[in-house]
Amino acid sequence: MKSIDLNADIGEADNPDWAESESQILTAISSANIACGGHAGDTASMRRTVHNARAEGVTIGAHPAYPDRVNFGRTSLVIGEDIDAKALIETLRAQILDLTEICAAEGAVLKYVKPHGALYNDAVSDDYKAKLICDVMARLEMNLILLGGPNSEMTKAAKAFDLRFVAEGFIDRRYTDDGHLISRKVKGAVIEDQDERLAQAQNLATTGRVQTASGNFLTLQTGSLCVHGDSAGAVETAKQARAVIEAAGFTIKAFA
Repeated sequence: MKSIDLNADIGEADNPDWAESESQILTAISSANIACGGHAGDTASMRRTVHNARAEGVTIGAHPAYPDRVNFGRTSLVIGEDIDAKALIETLRAQILDLTEICAAEGAVLKYVKPHGALYNDAVSDDYKAKLICDVMARLEMNLILLGGPNSEMTKAAKAFDLRFVAEGFIDRRYTDDGHLISRKVKGAVIEDQDERLAQAQNLATTGRVQTASGNFLTLQTGSLCVHGDSAGAVETAKQARAVIEAAGFTIKAFA
């Protein structure tokens, strides 16, 4: 039977209802990208999320970001203007290590890294930032896997730094014709209709095909599918997407 990973960006909750939603998402996914202080999260939220993930048998990954909590890490920072390279390296290293220490305290192991938000989007096309992320991961010598965009600079950088790379597709986001995510600034960038989300999940899992915002179709080779934990209806999306994918003959299994 074929398998595919189902991941979610979590550990971002700042209120009880959102935190409960994240705990419910963990019952449906196989990998959790946990915010580690850059755009969201703190010691308490990391510990809670790691504990809950371990209890559900969910593989844990770090979700480091630009140090920009005000904008939730969704604003690009220009190296040399908004942040210098050394500071970015230091914050990414610190975020990953903070989560690593909490994992160890909870009897869990950090397996991979998925950049968050603007950092992720920048690393898709910016070879310098993609290499910077991979350099940080490689120097940690923890055998971490990079989860990122297919056919991107992250793909190339992971190979250059001898890191395993897993490409992901998004259940709840619209794509451009070149296979990348449309900016959240564009209306319709986030898929809100539940049926459309489920159709995209099924298509990505079974055929790798996705319909772009312009109506064209493209094929993405992915080993993991993502649902954003902060999207409206995320719990239902995660649970129903799992059911749809399993009904299509797939096993939901972590890539790490």
